Amino acid sequence: MNLLVTNSEVIKSLRKKHKVKKLYAFGSVLTPAFNEESDVDFVVEFERKSIDDFASNYFELKFALEDLSKRGVDLVEYSAIRNPYFKEEIDETRELIYGQKN
Repeated sequence: MNLLVTNSEVIKSLRKKHKVKKLYAFGSVLTPAFNEESDVDFVVEFERKSIDDFASNYFELKFALEDLSKRGVDLVEYSAIRNPYFKEEIDETRELIYGQKN
């Protein structure tokens, strides 16, 4: 979690550039199990998008988060989650990094 707190302003600055509506962290980054070998898991909701914008915003945001954290990043677009168990786990454990809570 310290990684997210330390970089919170930079992460927020990526919002406008990549048209992020909401960004959440989930997984080990929010737990004591997070270590130097862990990747960072994010769930993103983009602002209204065209298909052309989606791919570039998704990959550029993923690469920017990897550069910032100096580790692998799993970036999941919320509306793309089809597994109900995975979605439930994310909904129960995620922490809002940017955006307004519902």
